[in-house]
Amino acid sequence: MQLVDSHCHLDAPEFDGDRDAMVARARAAGVAAMVVPAITAASWPGLRQACAGDSALHPAYGLHPMFLAAHRPEHLDELRDWLERERPCAVGECGLDFFVEGLDAAAQRRYFDAQLQLAREFGLPVIVHARRAVEEVIHTLRRIGGLRGVVHSFSGSPEQARQLWDMGFLLGLGGPVTYPRANRLRALAATMPLEFLLLETDAPDQPDAGIRGQRNEPARLPAIAAVIAGLRGQPVEEVAAQTTANARRLFDLPDSPSP
Repeated sequence: MQLVDSHCHLDAPEFDGDRDAMVARARAAGVAAMVVPAITAASWPGLRQACAGDSALHPAYGLHPMFLAAHRPEHLDELRDWLERERPCAVGECGLDFFVEGLDAAAQRRYFDAQLQLAREFGLPVIVHARRAVEEVIHTLRRIGGLRGVVHSFSGSPEQARQLWDMGFLLGLGGPVTYPRANRLRALAATMPLEFLLLETDAPDQPDAGIRGQRNEPARLPAIAAVIAGLRGQPVEEVAAQTTANARRLFDLPDSPSP
């Protein structure tokens, strides 16, 4: 059984002490590929280095809305250069966050719009962050048009999910779906079309219920797959096979990464 972690921050400082061992644990757990989105321009070189030399690690480059204070308009020009030179698997993490207080909404919109335009120009998928902003994210994706990608850690309504599927967007589900009180999210996981689902850990954040309060890592992805399979009443192998195919198709990942 092979899995793809469609969203993990392996370049985070939390992994500085055991990054190689953490990747080895993920591989041993059946995680065949990991997509690693960026958060700031300053982090791009380190992210590239963290993924270098391992065909299972796939970097994406972008400007995360929660780190607005670190972004500058010239970073968008630099992002264009990185996309052209590095040919990553996606643009991101980008999006809107209306949960964190004090973030300039207008500035978030400018950076989000610009990154979507770059994704469309380069023909790349987008990895979208949408916290308390799903409705506006949907409107923005529709307005820009010509896009594909994933809304990671999806927390919207069933109707919003359907609108995203209608545009060809996938939904990323991870640790939050494993908590028994996450009723709406678990209902969505149980009934949504499997061809629109991606699995993720968001490591080192969003630990699943089995490691509540601890550092998360991609080796936990099988636990998430098992919970979703149980909610759907399907063999976990079916969930793994379809979500892995979804991720490989969206991010243009090779079928069998070399060791």
